[in-house]
Amino acid sequence: MAAGKFAEAVRIYRELNQALPNNPGLVMNLGLALNYSGRKREAAVEFEKAVKLDPRNMTALLFLGTTYLDLGEAAKALGPLEKVAKTQPDNLDAEEALAEARLALNQFKASAEEFQNLSHLSPSDPNVWYGLGLSYDGLAQQSFDQLAKIAPGSAYWLDLAAESRLGTQQYFSAFYLYRQAQEKMPALRGVHNALAEIYRRTGHADWAVIEDEKERQLAPADCAREKLECDFRAGKFDELAAAAEGQASPESYYWRTHAYNRLALDAYTRLAELPSSAAVEVLMAKMETKRRQYIEAAKHWEAAIKFSPNDSIIKEQLAISLSRTADLDRARELFEDLLKANPESPELNYFLGDVLLKSQKPSEALPFLNKATLKKPVFLPAQASLARTYLALGQADKAIPHLKAALSIDEDGSLHYQ
Repeated sequence: MAAGKFAEAVRIYRELNQALPNNPGLVMNLGLALNYSGRKREAAVEFEKAVKLDPRNMTALLFLGTTYLDLGEAAKALGPLEKVAKTQPDNLDAEEALAEARLALNQFKASAEEFQNLSHLSPSDPNVWYGLGLSYDGLAQQSFDQLAKIAPGSAYWLDLAAESRLGTQQYFSAFYLYRQAQEKMPALRGVHNALAEIYRRTGHADWAVIEDEKERQLAPADCAREKLECDFRAGKFDELAAAAEGQASPESYYWRTHAYNRLALDAYTRLAELPSSAAVEVLMAKMETKRRQYIEAAKHWEAAIKFSPNDSIIKEQLAISLSRTADLDRARELFEDLLKANPESPELNYFLGDVLLKSQKPSEALPFLNKATLKKPVFLPAQASLARTYLALGQADKAIPHLKAALSIDEDGSLHYQ
């Protein structure tokens, strides 16, 4: 174990467990060896056994919870992690894992509270700030969804939808939605400033000046009647969210969504201010990918790989980002290198085939995409790419079944059109 020879350790621990059955320590160590060798499912079984043999073994409970979390089974992780956090309130690893489990289960309010507490105790932990940002993002989305239920198409809804588009640099869409919001509620503050920002980003500084002036001409908020807006303007985001909690008006959901968005931004800003490390760069890359800023994401993956040059996951994500920025030659090189080590991977075969298709090399893409769909029959992105490849090769009859199979992921109508 100390030498990192985990597969060999698994074999020895299995022999020891046969010779000395029901020994909690040996069962626990077998679980650790399996966990460190990447055999998470088998490790969870051994941790379960260790907990049954010794229910007070907090280490086994913690590893049981984190292993289920790694397996994407947050519901199973929750119970063990809650027990550890309750028994050992100073165990920061347990509290962070519990916060991550709650986040994975969309329990955003609870995860935000836990990550907020951790941010005071572990201010240099990048996972804490990232988890806090995601928690506030989740609360913002929940608030926006409530607004969409009670006031769809309202000026409040349109303004928030436009802000989301602006955040991902979809300027035309954002401009259109802001103009609609303005028509429905001319006195809605902030819209002129947002339009001015779009003008500045698209090279129309003179028009931006006009919008800024229109914003200045609007009457200031009456804090006796518009307290939520005044709290937002004053940066009292936590107070605003708490005050709006018991309200169910379109205005309250609107300002609550704005407040959570700003709290999320503050958390991500704190993440960006931490010293560069593999963990920080990976989380920043994920954040930029979520915002569809693939050039920025690629820069962070590049920085992360300097810290962990042999990390295949980071290499794969860098290649994916590069393919989205149209740096297809570099992406192809990375995918080819990764595929040498894992030639049967359906995902890597798909990514390489898709890059070759984008490079207008459909005949070279075909075998990789065929292999991806054979290895993983329900793989809709691969089927969509395979269909496009057959079309590029003039084989429409072979494309049609794959197009039909992939219609559910058609985001822009292109698959239906084809």
